[in-house]
Amino acid sequence: MTNRLAAALSPYLRAHADNPVHWHPWGQDAFDEASRRDVPLLISIGYSTCHWCHVMARESFADESTAAVINAGFVAVKVDREEHPDVDAAYMAAASAFTQNLGWPLTVFATPQGRTFYAGTYWPPVSRGGLPAFREVLAAVREAWTERREQVQESSDAVAEALAAAAAVEPSALPDAEALRVAAAKILEREDPRFGGFGGAPKFPVATTLRFLQVVGEGAAAHRALTAMAGSELRDPVEGGFFRYATQRDWSVPHYERMLTDNAQLLEVALDDGAHDVARGVAAFLLGVLRRPSGGFGAAQDSESWIDGVRDEGGYYRRDAAQRAQLEPPAVDAKVITGWNGLAIGALARAGWALGQPDWVAAAADAARHVLAVNRDGDGRLVRTSVEGVASAAVATAADLGLLAEGLFALALASGDAAWAASALDLLDVEAAADPVLAAHGIPGASDDSDGDLPSGTAALAAASLTAWRLGAGERHRARAEELVGRVTARALAQPFAFGALLGVAAGLATPPRQVVVVTSETDGALAAAARRVDADVVAVITPEQARRFADAGFELFADKDATDGAAYDCRAFVCRLPVTDAAELSPAR
Repeated sequence: MTNRLAAALSPYLRAHADNPVHWHPWGQDAFDEASRRDVPLLISIGYSTCHWCHVMARESFADESTAAVINAGFVAVKVDREEHPDVDAAYMAAASAFTQNLGWPLTVFATPQGRTFYAGTYWPPVSRGGLPAFREVLAAVREAWTERREQVQESSDAVAEALAAAAAVEPSALPDAEALRVAAAKILEREDPRFGGFGGAPKFPVATTLRFLQVVGEGAAAHRALTAMAGSELRDPVEGGFFRYATQRDWSVPHYERMLTDNAQLLEVALDDGAHDVARGVAAFLLGVLRRPSGGFGAAQDSESWIDGVRDEGGYYRRDAAQRAQLEPPAVDAKVITGWNGLAIGALARAGWALGQPDWVAAAADAARHVLAVNRDGDGRLVRTSVEGVASAAVATAADLGLLAEGLFALALASGDAAWAASALDLLDVEAAADPVLAAHGIPGASDDSDGDLPSGTAALAAASLTAWRLGAGERHRARAEELVGRVTARALAQPFAFGALLGVAAGLATPPRQVVVVTSETDGALAAAARRVDADVVAVITPEQARRFADAGFELFADKDATDGAAYDCRAFVCRLPVTDAAELSPAR
């Protein structure tokens, strides 16, 4: 064994354990070794279901001669971006100073103090298509380090200073309904009138943007996008899940990895769109493919699999059900990521409640129990991820806390169990810790609060805080949501396509909420059925005893609503109309 990855928790790192490159996992030891040898760090960032990460590994990191060059002139560090998202974000931001073609694998060259002085993505083993060979890049970087050290240092300092300046926050007023309408109109200008969705190739689902459009009354565009995707090659017709993106404008030729993040959010899009067949297909994929024996959900399913002894991208997915049954399916990355599981918990809980699938709600509860019990360090603090019951040392991010809290709120409403909501409130009082290695070296973090394939930490915490306020947990939660949204409002309105989740929270703050609480022992009766048809920000169908437990847990929305068994309370910003007992009197429309 030539490197230190065999015992790593991450499946992505373990896949590189037999490389001749002397890899270090992310940690202080690599920095100490680079300082001792006075050589640069080569930081390679990827994830286990990334096709081009596999390609570069086969072409370069498994090659003895290339590995010898790396080992002689660098300290090599392998990072799983899903395990260390803050590390990935920090170096992705720094890499943007050197290339606009950002993605993975991300290849960063840094000083022994971790400051970036050059970066790129995939480099081939021989020069082609305008790209230099990877070994040529290695030689040039090594030559710059040994012959022009002062310039290298100036470059790294300039990048660090630019990132620090970009991190400055200038709060602004929250957007009103008109500003949000204008933001939605800007997004709609980018809609593809022929094939649905937004932009050209490559084409992504952009679930965060679709959710915003649904929130602000532009659900028709979301419907067109979802319908186009569901009827295209982007959706797996056998197992129901959606692939990561399409390489063509018409949603054809998918990039075949299937992510938990995309599918959990698209389940919510489908549910709100009324596309129940699509929703059921996505849920089947989550429960049948990504769910682990522990109850948690794995991060993704690989794009590649073994077919006839050869690694094949997409070959498994291009076959029908009978043909697939003869093949070994692509591997699932078993990392149970805290925030990503929060997305799945919330989506399955809401969809299970709305579509009469209690087994989905039960699966969401199983995942919640697993994450809250296993994804913790020795001091009981939540961590980023676990694999097969073993917790990672990587700290939980702000997005992890916010997304899990929001998922637990949804589970509480779907199950009627106030304990889940109480756990969510506890998470909102936790301060997310910075990555200790980044912090120790003063490496600037990413200043970008934009929403990419999932909500940013800012948006996730703001959304969960808004939900806490809507449930009656106190004005401090609304104030926090307003403060978080205000940090990013100016940039979000200028670039709304990149801030869908954040703007969705802003829309929730701009409109008084509708809250419907049905208190009944007949949770499958007529009142409960009427509640499932209601358009509201909060819908709860609970027994009188459950109402008391929510109120006792600090959720004032439920206070004094346990006296009558069989009553529906229709409220606007906590001001409730007289309760009704006839399902016909509970209006579905706002």
